[in-house]
Amino acid sequence: MDQQTVLTKIALNAWQIQTDRATKFINESSDELLLKEIAPGKNRGIYLMGHLIAIHDALPEILGFGKKAYPDLGAIFITAPDKTIDKIPTVSELRDMWASVHDRLKNEFSKMPAEKWFTRHESMTDADFEKDPARNKLSVLVTRTNHLAYHFGQLRLLK
Repeated sequence: MDQQTVLTKIALNAWQIQTDRATKFINESSDELLLKEIAPGKNRGIYLMGHLIAIHDALPEILGFGKKAYPDLGAIFITAPDKTIDKIPTVSELRDMWASVHDRLKNEFSKMPAEKWFTRHESMTDADFEKDPARNKLSVLVTRTNHLAYHFGQLRLLK
C-alpha cells in the first residue's frame, strides 16, 4: 500500500470513529438533554448539533463533489450565536439532517481515490495551493475531524 493510501485510510478511519461516536450519542440522547446548556450560559446541545451539521454539510462544496443540502443552517448555527434565532429546526429534524449529511459524506468519501485527497480544495486558489500543498482536501478532513472531536467533547458534558 502506497503512502497516500495509508495516510488517507488513517484520516478516514479517524473521521468515521468520531462521526460514529457523535451519532451514537445524538441518537441515544433525549430531546430534553440536547435542549440543555452545556454549562450555565453556554451553548445548548441542539446548537452544537446544528453547528456540526452545518459545518459538515459544507464539505461537499469544499471538497468538490456537490452543493450543500441545508444551506440555511449556516445563518442559524454558524453566523448567529445560540439563543439569538427564535425559529430553529427541532432535535428530530436535526437528527434526520445529521443522518443525511453523514450518509452522503460516507458515500462520497468511499468513492474518492487516495491521490485526489492530496489535491487542492475548492476554498483556495491554485497559486495558494502551489505555495502550500499541505493545504489539501485531506487537511480539510483532518481539521473537520478535530473540530468534531472538540464539540463532541462538549456534548458529552451534557451527561
